[in-house]
Amino acid sequence: MKKIARTLCLIWWGIFGCAGILLFTGCSWKQEKPEKINLAFTVVDEARLPEELLKLVAEKKEASFKMTYADSGYLYLCVGYGKQDSGGYSITVDDLYASGEMIYLDTSLIGPKQAKELSKTPSYPYIVIKMPFEDKTVVFD
Repeated sequence: MKKIARTLCLIWWGIFGCAGILLFTGCSWKQEKPEKINLAFTVVDEARLPEELLKLVAEKKEASFKMTYADSGYLYLCVGYGKQDSGGYSITVDDLYASGEMIYLDTSLIGPKQAKELSKTPSYPYIVIKMPFEDKTVVFD
């Protein structure tokens, strides 16, 4: 009986010893970040937008919007800032890049310069960016 108990005890300590060795070997897993690739783009004037896209923008311009549109081998990234109380606003593209299976776009609305004769007519600033089509998810920052 003592022999069986001793054998079981040795097996028990052997299992825990192996588990401890595996636990403390310092195995690690390193996840590499995908490379950040800047993308070439063109800011498209309203007169050069596809007719269907122009209609979509007109429908959405009252409120802020972010959308994509694909046509003829191009991807259009659209960002609108909704109704503003006056004119004179501009939009900058702060960043546009691909990383892994994602495209990231960051834009900023710049307010009108202080002027005595600032138009009181509401405006609906938006920007449309055209780039070669890529089948990736777009993240608007």
